[in-house]
Amino acid sequence: MVQNFDLIYQTSFENNSFPELQKYCIELISNDPNKIFNSPKFSSIPENLLITLIQNENVQMNEVQVWEHVIKWGLAQNPELSSDPKSCSKEDFNTLKNTLQHCIPFIRFHNLTSKEFSYKVLPYKKILPKELYKELLDYFLGNDSNQIISKNIDSKIITSQHAELISRWVDRLEITNKLPPLYNFELLFRGSRDGFEPSKFHEICDNKSRTITIFKVSGSSEILGGYNPIEWTSGGFTSTKNSFIFSFKNGYDTENYIISRVKNSVNAIYNSPCFLPSFGNDDLSSNGSVICCKRSKKSSYEKPIRETSNEDEIKEFEVFRIF
Repeated sequence: MVQNFDLIYQTSFENNSFPELQKYCIELISNDPNKIFNSPKFSSIPENLLITLIQNENVQMNEVQVWEHVIKWGLAQNPELSSDPKSCSKEDFNTLKNTLQHCIPFIRFHNLTSKEFSYKVLPYKKILPKELYKELLDYFLGNDSNQIISKNIDSKIITSQHAELISRWVDRLEITNKLPPLYNFELLFRGSRDGFEPSKFHEICDNKSRTITIFKVSGSSEILGGYNPIEWTSGGFTSTKNSFIFSFKNGYDTENYIISRVKNSVNAIYNSPCFLPSFGNDDLSSNGSVICCKRSKKSSYEKPIRETSNEDEIKEFEVFRIF
C-alpha cells in the first residue's frame, strides 16, 4: 500500500464512497506529507487534491516547503515554462498565475519568515493578487508596529493588520489615525483545537467579556466575525450598544471589508447552548457546523455583512479576549 499510496490517495478522493479510506489517507499525509509531495506522480494529481493537501493545517511541513511544492506543481502543468523565475516573461507569469489562482488563497504566507518571503515568494510576486502582494509587503517589510502586534496574536485566520483594524473599530477610531497597536489578542478558543461543539465553546468562553469571534468560511478566503463587549452566557438575548459584526470578502485584503454596528441593542447578542457565538436575529449565527448571515426586517445590525444568506460550512473559528 505504501508503494502505491499516491494512487490510493487519489482514487479515494475521486470516489466519495470511501470516507474511511479518505480519513486514513489524510491522517497518514499529516504525519508524512512527503508520501505525496515527493512522489514521482505528485505533478499529475488534480487541482482539487492539491488544494485538499495545502488546506490541511495538520500537515507536518513548513509553509515555505508547501509553497515550493505548489510552484513545482504549477510549473509541471505548464512544461514550457522555465523553472527559473528570472527567465520568465510577463506572459509566463500570467500563465502560472492562472494555473495557481485557486491554490494561492490557501497558502499561509504569514507563517513564513521575512527571509523565506524575500527569497522564495518575491521572485514570483507577479503571480500574486495585487491586494495580497501589497498586504504581504506591509507585513514583512513594513514598520516595527507590525512586528509588535504580531507577537500578541496567535491566529490561523487573521493577521496583525486585521487585528489592528478591529482594535480601531472597538474604540470607534478613524482608520487614518496613526496609533500604535491598541490591544493584545488572547486566544481563548479554536475550533480545530477545542472542537466545534457549542457546548465546548460555552464551557470555555461563558462569563468572558470583550471578545472577538472570527470565522473562516470553508472553500474560500472569506472571513466573518463579531465583537461582544459583554459576557457570553447560555440564556437567550443580551443587550449592548457597543457590539458589531464584520466581514472581509477576501481574507488577505484588509481594505475590502464591511462593518455593521448594532442598531437594536436589546437583541444584540444571542446566547444559546445550541449555538456558537451568535449576533442579533441571525445577523451572524452558527450552530457549530455551518454559518449564516440572514437578511430580514428584524435584523439587529445596521446592514448585512454578506451578499448571500446561504449557509456555509465553517473551516475554522477562533475567539479572542482583548485587553
